[in-house]
Amino acid sequence: MHIKAIPALEDNYIWLIKTGEDVVVVDPGESEPLIDYLQTSGLKVKAILLTHFHEDHVGGLSELLASQKHEVTVYGPIEVEDQVNQVVKDGDRLEINGWEFEVLKTPGHSAEHISYLMDKHLFCGDVLFSAGCGRVFTNDYQAQYDSLQKIKALSDETQIYAGHEYTLTNLAFSLTIEPDNQDLMNQQQAVKDRRSKGLPSLPTNLAVVKKINLFLQAESLKDFIQLRKVRDQF
Repeated sequence: MHIKAIPALEDNYIWLIKTGEDVVVVDPGESEPLIDYLQTSGLKVKAILLTHFHEDHVGGLSELLASQKHEVTVYGPIEVEDQVNQVVKDGDRLEINGWEFEVLKTPGHSAEHISYLMDKHLFCGDVLFSAGCGRVFTNDYQAQYDSLQKIKALSDETQIYAGHEYTLTNLAFSLTIEPDNQDLMNQQQAVKDRRSKGLPSLPTNLAVVKKINLFLQAESLKDFIQLRKVRDQF
């Protein structure tokens, strides 16, 4: 099993979970780079996992399906029921390519946002980023806060596969809040080095995320709301 990031749009990642010649695709926000890679590599799509309904996560779905010569199962939450052939909910377990995916409901960014946990790999869409979290478009800050607490409770070894390359921006923001935080400064330099080589900052393990993510460190809902609203204006 190998997991690869396909850069898409301005700063999205489409995640591919490769087993043999089959791949599971997570959040195909754009079709062209994905289809090009699949055709060049001789890979076929086994299944598609959607985390939520936003266009930059589902925009390439139709063309991706049309490019395949076989039926592909698409999984996703109720908010994308018109685009999937299997709606999944919190607690569901999916067997795909010999791997088990557990569905975790992680709302806040969208009302029915879900994440997928495969072994110690978490595909979390826009609920959590390396040094930040998604905007709370639902205005349900309690839901977003609870979603982050759910992820925070996972094993420290869990690898985080978020939907966007936002790490440097999030670290820059965090340093305006805690300018003397050495963990933030060290991570900022490490990510700059990776990005200068054209490498993604993701995945990263949850232990690292907990050290550098001020949203996961928020001690109360009130603190989280205040921090998120300041980030919205950054």
